[in-house]
Amino acid sequence: QVQLVESGGGLVQSGGSLRLSCAASGFTFRSYAMGWYRQAPGKARELVARIERSGSTPSYADSVKGRFRISRDDAKNTVHLPMDSLKPGDTAVYYCNAPAFGAWGQGTQVAVSS
Repeated sequence: QVQLVESGGGLVQSGGSLRLSCAASGFTFRSYAMGWYRQAPGKARELVARIERSGSTPSYADSVKGRFRISRDDAKNTVHLPMDSLKPGDTAVYYCNAPAFGAWGQGTQVAVSS
């Protein structure tokens, strides 16, 4: 059974930083790509960042390039999303995703105040 558990959300002022983490279980983590999505109130869920199974060539939404950086620790079955220079527009629920399984975590709230 695939399980994804996010942590690290919270309330931060504009310009601040947070680090999201996602602990994965139930599959061979190192063999699969992982992603982070977010959903703001009244908006569709959108892809924030994706990392391939090798950890190479991560991809980002244009809105977060240069501020967010996805990484993975295959020894700990964990994917991280450090987020810097946060803006009020980054406020959303952030979800961890294992695309090969269509699996989602429960989400973690990020709120950025101006």
